[in-house]
Amino acid sequence: MPIYEFRCQKCEHRFEKLCSMGEDGKNLNCPECESGNPKRVMSAFRAKASKEEENSGGASSGCGSCSSSNCGSCGL
Repeated sequence: MPIYEFRCQKCEHRFEKLCSMGEDGKNLNCPECESGNPKRVMSAFRAKASKEEENSGGASSGCGSCSSSNCGSCGL
């Protein structure tokens, strides 16, 4: 089961919820204000590199030095 991130349309509180695949939030309530029907939002994520990759200073060291316009091209 994936963890989805939602944002309350009333109070703007963002929260995560372990849900069934494709959950849209229609049956959820905000944990802060109890308002219903929060919107699912795109979550940011970061893959942690191994110690060897972190110390190599190569392409795996982060996106700051990447000049590609396609984030899928570097393999991170």
